[in-house]
Amino acid sequence: MKKIGFSLIMVLCISCTMTKKAGLLPEDELFVSRKYVGNFVDYKHINPTSFGAPHIIWIRTTQESLYNKILAYSRSCEFAPGERLYIRRVYQSSGIFGYWMYQIENEKQDKVWYKISELQYDNKILAQSWF
Repeated sequence: MKKIGFSLIMVLCISCTMTKKAGLLPEDELFVSRKYVGNFVDYKHINPTSFGAPHIIWIRTTQESLYNKILAYSRSCEFAPGERLYIRRVYQSSGIFGYWMYQIENEKQDKVWYKISELQYDNKILAQSWF
């Protein structure tokens, strides 16, 4: 009887220990899906270099010293000067497997957004490193 009681107490202690460790995950790193990147200043359109290549815009914000120019896919940009811009990380899934997609968006009701390139060519970093 003492062995069964001791075994139950040990199982209870181990399960409580595991629960507490799972609760210590750094939530800021795991659940951040949107990040402020500055106010919109202007943009520059780059024509495709070859047939089938995408149209590219370079978006400049007030925090250019941190993010440099942000590379996005579009022919034009509908952001208004001074608008607050955010980069959002969205998980795209088609069944079992998925991937992260990054987009730049404003905070207005009309929600203008553009898909950004995973590799930012100007400063040679990945968009995922901003999170």
